[in-house]
Amino acid sequence: MTRALIVTGTDTDIGKTVFAAGLAAALGAHYWKPVQAGLEDGSDSGRVAALGVPDTRILPEAYRLSTPCSPHRAAEIDGLTIDPARLALPQVEGALVVEGAGGALVPVTRELLFADLFARWGAPAIIVARTGLGTINHSLLTIEALRARGVPILGLAFVGDPQEDSEITVCTIGKVARLGRLPMLDPLIGDCLASAFLTHFDLQKFA
Repeated sequence: MTRALIVTGTDTDIGKTVFAAGLAAALGAHYWKPVQAGLEDGSDSGRVAALGVPDTRILPEAYRLSTPCSPHRAAEIDGLTIDPARLALPQVEGALVVEGAGGALVPVTRELLFADLFARWGAPAIIVARTGLGTINHSLLTIEALRARGVPILGLAFVGDPQEDSEITVCTIGKVARLGRLPMLDPLIGDCLASAFLTHFDLQKFA
């Protein structure tokens, strides 16, 4: 039976894919990116594989779009129509880590946001937030957007240098669990990510 965990973010390029890779590897989970927009620099599935998730546990994307922009527009540029029926959660044995694109309100189509898709799935969401300036506002807006659609929130995972006050403030006001914080890694390789993830997160919180 599939036990899905949704990984969404407060913005793009905040470390969501790195976190998703660390989580999938630590749980021995499958990984799925439903819609990949932008292929010139490789795919998120490829990055996840490079960070330690076996190819056998990486599911193929429902859509692979060329342009690095919102999926609804990337699909239009490619001359495609995204069919939400193709975005049902895959069935796998055990855990499945599902990574969205950008933030929770990124459009999948001109009628459907990722947050709407999450609501259809009914699986708990993990919000990945950077620790830099602006994270309180972005995080609280994301929490409100998900709650407005009835999406259960497992908690927040921060990425970056420690900002204790900001992290506590977000989780206190937002009334969400603080799952931990992944530091910036150098080098960013699978072994370092695996070690850092187990050091900074309690896997029981993701059970």
